[in-house]
Amino acid sequence: MKKIRFGIIGVGNIGTVHARYLLAGTVHEAVLTAVCDNNPDKHAAIQRLVGEEVTLFSDAREMLESGLIDAVIVATPHYDHPGLSMMAMRLGIHTLCEKPAGVYTAQVQEMNACARECDVVFSMMYNQRPNPLYQKVKDLIDSGELGELRRSNWIITNWYRSQSYYNSGGWRATWKGEGGGVLLNQDPHQLDLWQWLVGMPVRLRAFCQFGKHRQIEVEDDVTAYAEYANGATGVFITTVAETPGTNRLEIVGSRGKVVVEEGRLRFWRLRESETDFNARWQNGFGEPECWEVIIPTEPECSEHYVITRNFTAAILHGEPLIAPGLEGIRGLTLSNAMHLSTWTDDWVELPIDEQRYFQLLQQRIASSVEKTATSRTLDASGSW
Repeated sequence: MKKIRFGIIGVGNIGTVHARYLLAGTVHEAVLTAVCDNNPDKHAAIQRLVGEEVTLFSDAREMLESGLIDAVIVATPHYDHPGLSMMAMRLGIHTLCEKPAGVYTAQVQEMNACARECDVVFSMMYNQRPNPLYQKVKDLIDSGELGELRRSNWIITNWYRSQSYYNSGGWRATWKGEGGGVLLNQDPHQLDLWQWLVGMPVRLRAFCQFGKHRQIEVEDDVTAYAEYANGATGVFITTVAETPGTNRLEIVGSRGKVVVEEGRLRFWRLRESETDFNARWQNGFGEPECWEVIIPTEPECSEHYVITRNFTAAILHGEPLIAPGLEGIRGLTLSNAMHLSTWTDDWVELPIDEQRYFQLLQQRIASSVEKTATSRTLDASGSW
């Protein structure tokens, strides 16, 4: 059986997660043959992790040109994702990029154009898309079971991060090193799922708090309100400083309501659509008959290897990608819009003004404070 030979660029918290499942043979048609990290102080520990049969590089181009790999996982800090991904593509290497694809949307447009030009498989590590709970929600929406969408609310406040987390790397939580906070680091999965399920809004108003709870430059607390073409509305609330936190997605349509919370999906179905009931009902008080319906779902699974397995199958067998690179721009558009709305203290129409966003980001990068920190690889097992 042919196996895709993988390399990993960046063996930090999440790169280590990818290395472990590849080394364990969890993706049957894939094998880890090379890794790259530009911090020589970590090389001894990395070599112990991957073993002597996996070649360790300090330079990404050297690994990409080595002939040892067919595909690469880019797991570096955010600003490096576009450049490294496109370097790999131009060398004919299939590319799986960690979230977010880039810091601003213009970068991701360029990445997708490069993938088309180089005729390589380009996928995003959106490992929440295969989660059976969200797959079932999408099915309920796409099949019309929920009717016309009216409202969505996502409270995602269980991304607790202590100050020690931010102190574990000089690039973390700075405009210069990361380009954003909770929206760029923790929430790309939820922002991707939000647009994947209910679509993109036409305008958005957001309130980001920068360094409100942690000694950081970037946002650690966000509330956003979105409006959609059909009149539906949405609210997105997130922070890194609440414990115990909440992860609750609620979507309401004209025929019912679905809630995903604590690993469980609940669905309330109206026997008659709210629109039809309202048109015929003449008795003042009253509402449509409603049933809570048991929805069968497979056990929850959001492991990173599921996306890597799909990416491998796309290369070998042409299997459709769960998270194609083209989709990397949509969730990032939402986070860019939330920043832009806060910076300008105004509504933002979508698609956003990419040039205006870039200009304002550059102003913040220019005033970004150099942060001294000893780089530490933390145990990211079990994280999204």
